Amino acid sequence: MIKYLNYERKEIIMVIETLINPAKAEGRPWETFFLGFLYASIAVFLSLWIFQDYSSLVMVFLTVFASVPLVYMLIAIEEKKDTIDVSEKFLLKEHGKALAVLMFLFLGYTVAFSLWFVVLPESTVTNMFNVQLETIRSINAGVTSFSAGTGFVMQIFSNNIKVMIFSIMFAFLFGAGAIFILTWNASVISAAIGTFIKNNVASYAQTAGLGKLTGYFHIGSLGLLRYMIHGIPEILAYFAAGLAGGIISIAVVRHDFGTKKFNKILYDSIDLIVISILILFIAALIEVFITPILF
Repeated sequence: MIKYLNYERKEIIMVIETLINPAKAEGRPWETFFLGFLYASIAVFLSLWIFQDYSSLVMVFLTVFASVPLVYMLIAIEEKKDTIDVSEKFLLKEHGKALAVLMFLFLGYTVAFSLWFVVLPESTVTNMFNVQLETIRSINAGVTSFSAGTGFVMQIFSNNIKVMIFSIMFAFLFGAGAIFILTWNASVISAAIGTFIKNNVASYAQTAGLGKLTGYFHIGSLGLLRYMIHGIPEILAYFAAGLAGGIISIAVVRHDFGTKKFNKILYDSIDLIVISILILFIAALIEVFITPILF
């Protein structure tokens, strides 16, 4: 019976690997944008159809569940690379391919959530994104007392470090767990982008003399750009930190703990975390000093 169950499990894994090939995705990372868009869109409609009262959280969980096989296999591949006798520079370059896959996946989530925020009826959107909108209100209330400057940079940097630590912890404890943090962030950013689009599209189209559809495209692009200028470095840092935690987690599961291979994996993961911290500081500077000038 146990042999039969193990055989069935291997067959399921083989089917998943056929549908979602992480090695192939690293060669063409942009394709995962469409995968992320598909996962998020299906999650939106399933959450509205089955769990309407709790759709704001259920759509995040469903998106995560769909993404876990790809993310876990991707992290497993990166952990395997760490056991090969190559330079750290080469390893970081290889990890860059995995991070590109995850970034495009995240962008797919963000575009999908933003699209449905704008397209769906107001009453539906208010219910579906109620937790995300409340989070945005809390964030805005927390930063109103700060003016642009060093204190504001450190406040943002401190908050981002907390998210990074959560990404590492989730990835270490649950393997691909960091994808939950990033999917939640995608839904919050999408609610902010969707709100920006709805608040500005009508007035912009009237002022510029554009059709409403053209106005949507223009304001949608501006909304995405407004939050992605500093958002992309932040998310990249979270993914790098999550990748580090996931690599260590898989190394422990594979019984590499205490070996020379594990020491190399640990060294590589520390490098990823240090890089994440540096990127987060740069992202905080961009958010405080550059984004307000452009928007």
